[in-house]
Amino acid sequence: MKLDIPEHFNNRELSWLQFNKRVLDEAFDTRNPLMERFKFLGIFSSNLDEFYMVRVGGLKDEVLAGFNKPENKQQMTPKQQLRAIATKTKELVDRQYEAFQAINQTLADEGITFLKYDALTSEQTTYVKSFFREQVFPVLTPVAVDAYRPFPMLSSKSLNIATVLEAEDGTKRNLALVQVPGVLPRFVDLPVEDDETTAVILLEDVIIAFIDSLFKGYRVLSAMPFRITRNADLPFHEEGTHDLLKLIEKELKKRRWGVGIRLEVQKAAINTELLNMLRDVLDLQERDIFAVDGPIDLTFSFAFYSQIGIEYDHLIYQTIMPVDPPALDSSKNLFNQLLERDYLLHHPYHTFDPIVRFIVQAANDPNVLAIKQTLYRVSGDSPIIKALKTAAENGKQVTVLVELKARFDEAKNIEWAKQLEKVGAHVIYGYSDLKTHSKITLVVRLHEGKIQRFVHLGTGNYNDSTAKLYTDVGLLTSREEIAEDATNFFNWLSGYGEQPEWNVIQTSPNAMLEKFLSLIDEEIHHHKKHGNGRIVAKMNSLTEKDIILRLYKASRAGVKIELIVRGVCCLRPGIPDVSENIRVISIVDRYLEHSRIFYFHHNGQDLMYGSSADWMTRNMRKRIEILFPIMDEEHKEYLKDCLALALADNVKSREQAADGSYHYVKDGKQSCESQLLIQDYTSGKLKQKPSFTAPLTQKWITIEKKDDKIILDQNAT
Repeated sequence: MKLDIPEHFNNRELSWLQFNKRVLDEAFDTRNPLMERFKFLGIFSSNLDEFYMVRVGGLKDEVLAGFNKPENKQQMTPKQQLRAIATKTKELVDRQYEAFQAINQTLADEGITFLKYDALTSEQTTYVKSFFREQVFPVLTPVAVDAYRPFPMLSSKSLNIATVLEAEDGTKRNLALVQVPGVLPRFVDLPVEDDETTAVILLEDVIIAFIDSLFKGYRVLSAMPFRITRNADLPFHEEGTHDLLKLIEKELKKRRWGVGIRLEVQKAAINTELLNMLRDVLDLQERDIFAVDGPIDLTFSFAFYSQIGIEYDHLIYQTIMPVDPPALDSSKNLFNQLLERDYLLHHPYHTFDPIVRFIVQAANDPNVLAIKQTLYRVSGDSPIIKALKTAAENGKQVTVLVELKARFDEAKNIEWAKQLEKVGAHVIYGYSDLKTHSKITLVVRLHEGKIQRFVHLGTGNYNDSTAKLYTDVGLLTSREEIAEDATNFFNWLSGYGEQPEWNVIQTSPNAMLEKFLSLIDEEIHHHKKHGNGRIVAKMNSLTEKDIILRLYKASRAGVKIELIVRGVCCLRPGIPDVSENIRVISIVDRYLEHSRIFYFHHNGQDLMYGSSADWMTRNMRKRIEILFPIMDEEHKEYLKDCLALALADNVKSREQAADGSYHYVKDGKQSCESQLLIQDYTSGKLKQKPSFTAPLTQKWITIEKKDDKIILDQNAT
């Protein structure tokens, strides 16, 4: 039977839209606190912005270049993909604003209201007039559009107001634009009589209320808010480039001014004349225009959540405190502890502090000779960067690979690179044609007269902020075979030469792909011989065609395959005689599922790996990634238990059907929200060990708490 046919795959872009729909579903889920639902609207918008700037922008580039080659799975051409994307996106955006209207009404029931200018009290009106005069008016710049002053180049994602003006004597009409200042808060907190209530007005509504004051001698006939999204897919033409840093700095300046690819307008304020002008100027098709039933750009929900939402405890998630990894004593020297055993970290259930402490202790330890680290994305005020700078200032050899091509973090990473170079760190930028996406740190230390090496390997970034929101696993170890691999890895990155032979890790490009294909083949072999083949893999996305086809082969051989794929999944499960032994679920909840964990039964050997790489084409073929083994048996058991909890999720888990659609999982003996239960399990509050072999059939789910211990009702049905 031929496996490589379009009907056996999902299109990458449409699968991503399916994922963003799952994000949007969380805004509708009344089990979530109200402010969290509102924030999910912002996440949906932010995701869609990036999708249009990168993925849609790239497809439009292909169309403009006359490239019409179909993609390699569903065989859709760029034009076909753009049409399908537009249709699906419009459905989702309409649904997003249905959610906004419903949430807005429920917020009002809670005493939190978004007001228009004509609904303000006299006190609020006075306040807004003063606010506009003193804080808004001085930073506004009206821009005329006429034969002598052409349409200006508006930056991507900026909010603007297009106006139709008429001279007071009625002799002429003009067009003009006003940009809503991004330097000011998007909403204004209004005075209220009751301390238990909150009222705000959006900044664009304030500007529209007083927009006449910008055009003396004219009447404003129409004011239409709009927003342009531009192509931000940076085309790095690196061949022959001697200074990658300067090239990226140059390209970044262009990102805000790329070709327009999407126009958002406020439905209630649409003016046909203005809309036609914008469409013509931006050279957009009808499918590129989105008329929304509410405020444009709901990403302001993030600021609203941070400034106002947190004041309403019952409307946000209860804070869950991370715990220290078992047996890791923060009061003792970390390096001495690592000489005794490995430590597995599972964020955000485990605190990120040991990683920070690892770098900070290394920076200040007189016995540490060198620190080597890869950096892809770090926080705005990164303690990691501070510690590396301290280490360099203390005379240690500090080598940092800063990935300049980390999308939308390029400017930040350039700044980190310059700061580190100033204090004497050796900064390298990796390979021009490959992104270095690996997460690895090596510390070289003198211990009792001998060189001792310590390594951290992880699935996520060295970012203390996202470590509170993203699920990731990491390994701290002093194992000699891993330490030797780490040393060779950094020498490979910073020097010349072919990829080394590794002891236990594996790297991409290409070699990791061969490793995974080999592991799947071995599982097929063991299943044919023993009948116990099983693969469990957790990742962000699955697009690599060779892996998909090999999984289909394994499924046909009878291997049981369970995939936990948060985002894009081009594989289709449940197709008779193709993938009927494959199950695919996606979990979207309070934490972003980011960890990459791979399990192969291997006839009882329980091979377990963590990786910086997803099963994506880019990770396997176009990036430098690391696959590392989990060797400690306790760590394997812990990760198997966490995978069991994920596979049993029937609250926030959606399962993919054979046609590529997703539906909520309804199976299971009891309700299981895996993220909450993993937190309880990691904290030592689960009384009974989860079942890895049959997670959906077990009655181990927590149902009540007594004396801070979770009691399991074995008789529950």
